[in-house]
Amino acid sequence: MLFNSKGGRKVSERALVIERLNKIFTTQNEHIVALRDVDLHVKQGEFMTVIGPSGCGKSTLLKIVAGLDVDYVGKVELNGQPITGPSLEKGFIFQEPRLFPWLTVEKNIAGDQSWKDPKVRENVHALIQLVKLEGFEKAYPKELSGGMAQRVSIARALLRNPAILLLDEPFGALDAFTRSHMQEVLLNIWETNKTTMIFVTHDLDEAVFLGQRVVVMNPRPGHIKAVLPIDLTFPRKRTSLGFQEMRRAVLNEFEKVEEQSYTVGAGI
Repeated sequence: MLFNSKGGRKVSERALVIERLNKIFTTQNEHIVALRDVDLHVKQGEFMTVIGPSGCGKSTLLKIVAGLDVDYVGKVELNGQPITGPSLEKGFIFQEPRLFPWLTVEKNIAGDQSWKDPKVRENVHALIQLVKLEGFEKAYPKELSGGMAQRVSIARALLRNPAILLLDEPFGALDAFTRSHMQEVLLNIWETNKTTMIFVTHDLDEAVFLGQRVVVMNPRPGHIKAVLPIDLTFPRKRTSLGFQEMRRAVLNEFEKVEEQSYTVGAGI
């Protein structure tokens, strides 16, 4: 299947390399340091989760990796190439699905690719099976639940065969039952495709349930406080002793996070 192949793309052990990353937002009267000296290496095929309080720069970090924000200082490379802007190699899933209301599920997934192309239709239908939307191919976004709509967004991103999939709290607006189901769906996608994923969340359980490593961030300025490996096999059970021990370890780091303000003068 198309989605298990990187199509001849250069692949290294470290898919994403971030070193000495700094990001400053400028207001009328001051410069706010959003990210300071961020160093992070993400392995090819890794599922990494990122957690931290509001304002710690999680979404800013994701947008820089996506190429949506290129006004930064430092090194950010994907498969050995500097990230200088958006590209099809980087899939981005927002907090809301952002579907075209006038298109059906299958045509939303196809997006700008020609629906007349038999290969496109074949790949779209394979993805519909992967995200478990069989029977809803002809449905419109208004006929879908929130979880189903987000599955369409994920399938649309995967159709472009990205080197990395970036997810910015994609399940945050869902109820607990749907959120749990979507986590299982996403893990199934990852285990099938082995796409490198970075998943930003506010939910501690979600971070431990999904991630092979959990990144804990400190706020203002945003920087990485700890990176913890989650040495649990899949599928994971939240009620298991191992899960509770790993959750406690991440929680211990999270509780050490200190809120602080970092403002520098206009001369920077």
